[in-house]
Amino acid sequence: MKTLLFLNLGTGEIIIIVFAILLLFGGKKIPELMKGLGKGVKSFKDGMKDIEDQINSDDNTPSNTKK
Repeated sequence: MKTLLFLNLGTGEIIIIVFAILLLFGGKKIPELMKGLGKGVKSFKDGMKDIEDQINSDDNTPSNTKK
């Protein structure tokens, strides 16, 4: 049973990876790491949306310079 086809990881490999992460960071540190990761992803998405909005607003404004 393949859970992540693009990484070719099966259930056994995922369990080993999760177990290794728990050993390295401990159970108390995992929620803090996930919270920080979530904030980082949200910040990245917000930045991308701002850039996309700026590009779209620049495309919609008429240019006053004519040659």
